[in-house]
Amino acid sequence: MLPLILRVREAVLNEEPIAYEDALSLADIPSVHIPYLAAVANEVREKFAGNLIESCALSNIKSGNCSEDCKFCAQSGHYKTDSPVYPQITIDEIMEQAKAAEAMGATEFCMVSSGWGAVNEKEFQVVLEAVKRISKETKLFVDCSLGFMTPEQAVELKEAGLYRNNHNLEASRDYFEKICTTHTFQDRVNHVEMVRHYGIHPCSGGILGMGETPKDRIDLAFELKRLEAHCVPINILNPRRGTPLGNVEPLSPLEIIRYIAIYRLILPRSTIKIAGGREVNLRDLQAMAMQAGANGLIIGNYLTTMGRHPAKDIQMLKDLGFEVVDASPRTSRRAHAVTS
Repeated sequence: MLPLILRVREAVLNEEPIAYEDALSLADIPSVHIPYLAAVANEVREKFAGNLIESCALSNIKSGNCSEDCKFCAQSGHYKTDSPVYPQITIDEIMEQAKAAEAMGATEFCMVSSGWGAVNEKEFQVVLEAVKRISKETKLFVDCSLGFMTPEQAVELKEAGLYRNNHNLEASRDYFEKICTTHTFQDRVNHVEMVRHYGIHPCSGGILGMGETPKDRIDLAFELKRLEAHCVPINILNPRRGTPLGNVEPLSPLEIIRYIAIYRLILPRSTIKIAGGREVNLRDLQAMAMQAGANGLIIGNYLTTMGRHPAKDIQMLKDLGFEVVDASPRTSRRAHAVTS
């Protein structure tokens, strides 16, 4: 399998796209070769994305009672979980969280709202004002994850200063209907294409470990490549009690690292951001995962679960020799943050 890894290395470093069949073969290499695969992916990351790390903090501005039935989600109103339920928080509360995120070392701030399909105008105006204020009062780049927005909302948010919109595909086209029935995979694809059309950088990734096959994981990566995903969050399922996926057997840390590396080889210029579930699933191999081609990290807490202290993550990145992206001045956004 080492000749395959070396052949893929040479092709990608020479700016040739990885073949689909080769990506599938990498998903099947023995575990003993994963460190070699990770080293090659890290070399690709260094060439195409440099040594800078994006650190993103999340704010769950509205929690629970979501109308969608995504089987992994503790916030779905279809399941009985211990996830917190509360209405949309105020602009002042959002600003307090944004400034705290900046102080802890984040370079990006993402507002996340459940059940956005039924949003009212008052809720949207809160988000719009928060985007404006964060853009003016901090050095953070502003992201949001609001479910299905309208084109009119996308235009207003872009004009207010929104940098990215997160809308994960979550799974491959073939596997998606097994995890959600209240909307389609194509609905999500259409949304990603829509926000890009209006000048907002698309942030779209998925969740590993929901019972999908290795082929599903590769198919998802190639769909994200086709969509020119600017940022690709890689979440790892942290099963939540009360959801249909609450008892799924977790992936091993080395398997997670395998796919972080493969995603880098498929998406050499995108931001590959390790996101939810990393502490629980990667455990002591989090640093190794960051040396498998990743150049982004969610720091702080997640939507309904706790993360580790941000200072530990910042120290880990420094120990690995990474440089956290400097968000000041705003016009200096690094040139390599472009699509593949």
